[in-house]
Amino acid sequence: MGIDSESEIAANLQIGPTTLGMVRIYIEAEGVDLPLDFDPDEALEIAEELRAAAESLKKGGRR
Repeated sequence: MGIDSESEIAANLQIGPTTLGMVRIYIEAEGVDLPLDFDPDEALEIAEELRAAAESLKKGGRR
């Protein structure tokens, strides 16, 4: 499965700070509990990539 493939998988997504100063993206789906921890700089880079992808789609383009 690639980034541009559709999927029938449903998942819950939570994002927040941890007590150890990391930003956690937590993904929960059937049979999957996946905590992903990032330092604040990495989290900001991810946020910028999300924003850039959303902006490109709002402008009618595909990435």
